[in-house]
Amino acid sequence: MKQKMSEEISIPEGISCSFSGKTLSVSKGSVSLSRKIDLPSVKIEVRADKISLSAEKGNKKELKLIKSNIAHIKNLFSGADKKYVYKLEACNVHFPMTLKLEGSALLINNFLGEKVSRKAKILPGVEIEIKGPKITLSSNNKEHAGETATNIEKATKIRYRDRRIFQDGIFIVEKPGAEAK
Repeated sequence: MKQKMSEEISIPEGISCSFSGKTLSVSKGSVSLSRKIDLPSVKIEVRADKISLSAEKGNKKELKLIKSNIAHIKNLFSGADKKYVYKLEACNVHFPMTLKLEGSALLINNFLGEKVSRKAKILPGVEIEIKGPKITLSSNNKEHAGETATNIEKATKIRYRDRRIFQDGIFIVEKPGAEAK
């Protein structure tokens, strides 16, 4: 049954928000983050201390969209305060691999003895620190940090070989909110 649905989220102290077009911008100090929110049936309003998302004739689908976007907005708020840190580790059994930053890509050389180096895309705003086999990613944007960590992990995915024997790769060891097991 279609009915009026609305949710509000309060803006933390020290954070300024603006919504223009389909882009929500959040800034605190020198950190500025933005996210495109394109919801045709949902109206978004930014007031002095609250952001409200409402749908005049909404159903379960619109409620799901509202709740999901509130979670994204909360990630923007916490990203304005602190950086999201992902830790990865390069593990090798057969051939020692070398890691090198080159522009907006991470080059993985000598993976399983391959002559051609593998590349992992690094998204803008993500800082990478390499210390031996340990890689640390940090960014104020949670999605960019997580996607970059996934790109690095997928670059060393092994196909058509027995995973019990070929255990080489780069794996996420620690991520925000939970430790990988």
